[in-house]
This record gives sequence, C-alpha cells and structure tokens, in this order.
Amino acid sequence: MNLFLKILLVIVVCFVAFGYYTNYSNEGEGEKFIGMGILLFAFILMPLFVYHRYKNKDLSSYSFKNFNKNENENE
Repeated sequence: MNLFLKILLVIVVCFVAFGYYTNYSNEGEGEKFIGMGILLFAFILMPLFVYHRYKNKDLSSYSFKNFNKNENENE
C-alpha cells in the first residue's frame, strides 16, 4: 500500500506539472490536466492515505463521548 501511495503521488504531481507546462506553452490547454491531478489528489489519494495511516489504530481517544463528563466535573 505504501508503494502504491507513492506511485499515485508521483502521478498526481506529474499531472499538475504537465498541466502547468502545457498551460504556459498553450493558452488554456493545461487546465484539464491540473484539474484531473487535483481531483485524483482529493478523491483518491487523500482517502487512501487516511485509511492507510489510521488502519488498526484505536480512535476512541479522539471522540467526544467523555467530553461532557469532564466538563461537568470541572464546574
């Protein structure tokens, strides 16, 4: 999974870089590549990265279920 995320990151960076290069040389043609790179980043790379990082971790310490109890004790 780690190798797949790195390859996907390189693909996204290449899309954006190629889009900027094409946008610089041909007026307005590179915006499609920049947009595809940003969409890949936002909807594929980031969710996979978050899933990879938080897989098999205890996330109960990040919830607010004990927040009201601690707030009432402080008063």
